[in-house]
Amino acid sequence: MKFLPLFCLLVLVHFSCSEEQPIVEVTNPVNESGTMTLSGLDLSALPEIEASGITFFDEQEIARDFLDMAKASGVNMIRLRLWVNPATEHSSYEEVLTYAQTLKEKGFGVWLCLHYSDSWADPGQQNTPAAWVNLSYEALRDTLYSYTNDVVSNIQPDMVQVGNEINTGILHPIGHIDNLSAFRGLLQAGIEGVRDWNADIPIMLHYAGYSGATYFYEQMVGLDYDQIGLSYYPKFHGMDIAQLRSTLDELSTTHQKEMVLAETAYPFTLGWNDYTNNIVGLEEQLLPGYEASPSGQLAFIQLMKDMILSTEGGLGICYWGAELIAWKGPEATDGSPWENQAVFDFDRKKLPVLDEFK
Repeated sequence: MKFLPLFCLLVLVHFSCSEEQPIVEVTNPVNESGTMTLSGLDLSALPEIEASGITFFDEQEIARDFLDMAKASGVNMIRLRLWVNPATEHSSYEEVLTYAQTLKEKGFGVWLCLHYSDSWADPGQQNTPAAWVNLSYEALRDTLYSYTNDVVSNIQPDMVQVGNEINTGILHPIGHIDNLSAFRGLLQAGIEGVRDWNADIPIMLHYAGYSGATYFYEQMVGLDYDQIGLSYYPKFHGMDIAQLRSTLDELSTTHQKEMVLAETAYPFTLGWNDYTNNIVGLEEQLLPGYEASPSGQLAFIQLMKDMILSTEGGLGICYWGAELIAWKGPEATDGSPWENQAVFDFDRKKLPVLDEFK
């Protein structure tokens, strides 16, 4: 899908035994209505949380299904990460395949985030799956293509992210960005794996932060992708909103791609609800002017939403860890490091921020 003039998001969902599949056609939505075309949550841990028997509540403290509340709040896209051979069933092919079907049945688009690792892939780690470690570059490229083509053909997502926060490359050491030709070749193999299943599906390349993003996407010129996805968390990426703003504009103008804030989140408190250390817990980690409160969380997401909607080609945002309450109990040391940034409070009641996705 290329950069197109403005028109609305079209979601056509087919549920039958035919070969027709759900389609989410995402196009350039610069508008003044305040409505995002892509309104997303990353809910990769929700299958595990739901399996624990946790109950969520709406504003009136009535127990309701998480996905039903998300749908009613305007969310139209759910992002799921996929690990190659994880240590548990979570974020595995089997779990993602099953949960993607649940999401489709509820009318959501599915955004598949391919980590190309057995565990977390991000700027600090892009570890090659154990089963692929001893492969040559040529064999690794072929394996990456086959794996990608297989999983997208079966999961049948509506968007595909080829790699996660790939600032330093993928499949280290062969695919390190310092080996730019190999890195690009591996990305191209993943892209071809997607295109050979569905030539028109939106493909995203995802970079964490704004510092260095201009240089990174210059190195991606010539690859066949549709969307630039950026992560933005003040703690990790800096407090310079003006620089984030100018980077979004520069990337959009230069590359004529659709633009997404693919990951963002903000705390509604600096408190905690289990014994697992939280990632954000200090005043100095907050964006100046945006307190850690339900209203501060809402204001921050409004800022992110306004920023992407005022960017040419801006589709919308995706909230990461929306579901990550302290589901393992108040004394868990291996629970959630993110419960103060979820979209439900410590009583598992829906926070105002979720309705900003309408």
